[in-house]
Amino acid sequence: MTFEVLAEPVRRRILDLLRERPRLVGELTAELGMSQPGTSKHLRVLREAGLVRVRAEAQRRWYEIDPAPLREVDAWLEPYRWMWADRLDALERHLDEDAEEET
Repeated sequence: MTFEVLAEPVRRRILDLLRERPRLVGELTAELGMSQPGTSKHLRVLREAGLVRVRAEAQRRWYEIDPAPLREVDAWLEPYRWMWADRLDALERHLDEDAEEET
């Protein structure tokens, strides 16, 4: 379910914003340029997936990221990291060669 939830770009953007600090729904709505009901819908999906938790403070509801499900995604991706590392190493070698040729 985590992958399905993360497939939506708006939800990934919400997580990016919450990574910085906890936020109120109004702040998220303004940052996303969405309606409050639209933002709340995405927050509900993130909350149900366990990616976001809500902390009530008087009349306010603070949304914050819960990293536990993301650790599962990270663990699943671990065996594939070598692909990225190899490509980045090749890019670095290529850039170094170009820099040497220019001097």
